[in-house]
Amino acid sequence: LLAVLLIRTATFTLDQIEVEPVRPATIHRQAAAERLAGAIRFRTISYHDPDRFDYAEFDRLHAYLAAAFPRMHRTLVREAVNDHSLLYTWQGRDPGLRPVVLMAHLDVVPVQAGTEGDWAHPPFSGEIADGFVWGRGTMDDKSDVLALCEAVEHLIGTGFTPRRTVHLAFGHDEEVVGLRGAKKIAERLASRNVEPELVIDEGVVLLPGVIPGVHRPVASISIAEKGYLSLELSVVARGGHSSRPPAQSAVGILAAAVYRLERNQMPLSLRGVARRSLEALGPAMSFAPRVAVANLWLFAPIAERMLARSSNGNAVVRTTTAATMFEGSPKDNVLPIIARAVVNFRILPGDTMQAVKEHVRRTVDDDRVQISVYQPPIARNPSPVADTESEGFRLLSHTIRQLFPEAIIVPTLALGGTDSKHFTGLTRNVYRFSPFRAGPEDLALAHGTNERISIEDYAHGIAFYVQLIRNTDPGAA
Repeated sequence: LLAVLLIRTATFTLDQIEVEPVRPATIHRQAAAERLAGAIRFRTISYHDPDRFDYAEFDRLHAYLAAAFPRMHRTLVREAVNDHSLLYTWQGRDPGLRPVVLMAHLDVVPVQAGTEGDWAHPPFSGEIADGFVWGRGTMDDKSDVLALCEAVEHLIGTGFTPRRTVHLAFGHDEEVVGLRGAKKIAERLASRNVEPELVIDEGVVLLPGVIPGVHRPVASISIAEKGYLSLELSVVARGGHSSRPPAQSAVGILAAAVYRLERNQMPLSLRGVARRSLEALGPAMSFAPRVAVANLWLFAPIAERMLARSSNGNAVVRTTTAATMFEGSPKDNVLPIIARAVVNFRILPGDTMQAVKEHVRRTVDDDRVQISVYQPPIARNPSPVADTESEGFRLLSHTIRQLFPEAIIVPTLALGGTDSKHFTGLTRNVYRFSPFRAGPEDLALAHGTNERISIEDYAHGIAFYVQLIRNTDPGAA
């Protein structure tokens, strides 16, 4: 057994596409940073309530993009979709080739009230300081929007015209699921029978230190997204004065149900995308974990339990359970007539919404607890798994290796949601990757305090998109 383990470990090597690095396009860093900073100053905040949107800010951002990138707006066809999202079409020379869709989103999350003073620079100032552009959206996701515009503007300036049509799709409500933005863009493309060669949405390059035991950058290409389901649990009781309580109040019954769900979560499963990710990373790990990953036939149960010890690892190997909302009586001396809780599930590929509902009913096992879907339009099964043998995946991998030659390309599972989920009906080849590097301290900044991006990294990201668009021409990559 020991010999088998060691032989399998010795022959467990990285399988990465071999590509000659290229010299990145020359980008005027300061000017590009200033244009990004200008876009950050527009408060394009999205809310679940559409009446809370300040749509005038989106209109001003649209006008700003037109002024900042004149060559792009003279050359590409721009359409406002559902008024506030943008679809650009750069017509290719060969209409017989399937197009590519490059995605990003214009909206940002709000800054939590009372935390504005915690920022080193005001969150919508677009301040340029200490080698960074600061502000909400610098990481998620105006950096991708502006970098794509910069790349197109640069390429037009060099006289480049793509052979393959390129679409830029910028939704305006990604942070609230994209039903009014990206979904409408996808529907418009579908009405024109557009079948993309590939779709690329936001993602990340992870720097050393993010993944324990891996000492090289990881180019994480997400090939699937977890599903999403929130269930509302409710209990109706008689209510009354708290001085004469029953043996169990509505809150007590509900709390017991939520406790059972937290104590009896859906099973661990190192399968599918999660297993492929681990096997791709394994050869870059230190010796002990490399032995385990090289021999998952034996160590998979141990690997599952080890991963489940951290919140990130647990999310990779199971459909997660998160109690997020709880309400009961409006007053401390009144027994609630109705108590409600919401539990959010992020569904692992291979599981389904129906399986989650059955698990909840079986685990709660109390007829007094009513179970219903919370916000049905948002609920969804996991996305299809994209093809890693496709021409689109090869093109993306080739470009990554040209611009990030030290990075390990790893197919991964997106734990959160992106607008790309709305495009899976157009093509199987939907991927999530952004050319911006993030270390352990950076991952908490997106949606958090002091969101920022380095000027150097931003310029490198623009150069990546320049090369990617060049590589969309058949034979270029």
